[in-house]
Amino acid sequence: MTPRVALVTGGSGGIGAATAAALAASGHAVAVGYVSRAEAAEKVAAEIGGLAVPVDVTDPASVAAAFTQVEDALGPVAVLVNNAGVTGDGLAMRMGDDQWRRVLATSLDGAFHTIRRALPSMTRQRFGRIVNVGSVAGFSGSAGQANYAAAKAGLVGLTRSIAREMAPRGITCNAVAPGPIATNMTDVLSPERQAEMVAAVPLGRMGRPDEVASVIAFLCSDAAAYVNGAVVPVDGGLGMGH
Repeated sequence: MTPRVALVTGGSGGIGAATAAALAASGHAVAVGYVSRAEAAEKVAAEIGGLAVPVDVTDPASVAAAFTQVEDALGPVAVLVNNAGVTGDGLAMRMGDDQWRRVLATSLDGAFHTIRRALPSMTRQRFGRIVNVGSVAGFSGSAGQANYAAAKAGLVGLTRSIAREMAPRGITCNAVAPGPIATNMTDVLSPERQAEMVAAVPLGRMGRPDEVASVIAFLCSDAAAYVNGAVVPVDGGLGMGH
């Protein structure tokens, strides 16, 4: 693994924190992006010897400022993991415009904003690894999550478009599609709902953040140089056939 500078958005907990740790363990200098959980992000950064950076991915100006901070402190970003995301569940017939827009703005627009800002320096380096964190819901849909599923489906198109555009410059863009992962997002669900989710997974359990992080770390590695435009499921078999 060649040590490089990495930025992980949504890095204060769950998959993002596990990814930051995995990349740091691989030798990268890691910036931990956060929007509101400053204390948690600082703790993650301290544990891995990284840098906590405030970034609201829905705001291009905030994204630009975050990249500048990382560049000044660590150097140009060569590895970007777009993990920032939110949910705003509700049936489509009752879903408000703000509810819809907030989820799309974070998961889909946010990924575009960070990728756009990262590409010039990656192009100059003739190297880049971009990994977008999607979801099995982007393929199968999810009742009560039309906004979330649409955003994650959109990430697939964004991922593959960037992969085609930037491949001649040594930049790859891939995605992972996690299934149910034990994080704060699933902890708030009722025991009944959690049991339903587990029952749908052939392996019969929820995944762990580190199991997703290990796949992301591979996609960011030198060994994954010939993997481009892929969407890798990390879902215990839930999405088989998609």
